[in-house]
Amino acid sequence: MKAVICYVLLGLALWLLPWGLTVSLETGPAWAIDIEKRSDLIGTKPPEWTVSSWFNSKPKRLADFKGKALLVRFWTGPECPYCTASAPVLNDLYQRYHKEGLVVIGMYHHKSETPLTAGHVRGLIERYGFKFPVAIDSEWKTLRAWWLDGRERAWTSVSFLIDREGIIRYIHPGGSYTDEETQALETKIQQLLNNLSRAVHW
Repeated sequence: MKAVICYVLLGLALWLLPWGLTVSLETGPAWAIDIEKRSDLIGTKPPEWTVSSWFNSKPKRLADFKGKALLVRFWTGPECPYCTASAPVLNDLYQRYHKEGLVVIGMYHHKSETPLTAGHVRGLIERYGFKFPVAIDSEWKTLRAWWLDGRERAWTSVSFLIDREGIIRYIHPGGSYTDEETQALETKIQQLLNNLSRAVHW
């Protein structure tokens, strides 16, 4: 029976691998581990990002957004159905809260079998209708530093919500946003924007 379970988990791991998901044969689905371990990053400051080829913006540093509410979403191409499904949520949040002080940054990390080019990424940005800044996270340097290194993660399409002091206040561990997760993310965004407003009028 134990051998059968191992074969099933192995088959599941191989099926999920192209979408950036992993399964541990010892502990079970890695998304269960995410829920337990992502909290270790809440309240910390992520390191400066290492990115290239900005779109919809001049090159930016993480430090440039101090004093802002910042939503950073790591995403990839259409071979990731979760990224495709989440694009409308990102566009909606950007459109409704950008003027209130929310900055949305898309971090593209390449998974496609086609070569990574600026034209390829620009085409995806147009396909998804992204109007907010997007940068290419070449070789996943920032994704690894912020999320993957030394940790077992289920998804690579993680979202970070960062406050005006550069501190991580909320993490969505990846995959598509459910209705409940979208509401939780929006509630956190509203809280950070309210804090920004109070700081301005202090």
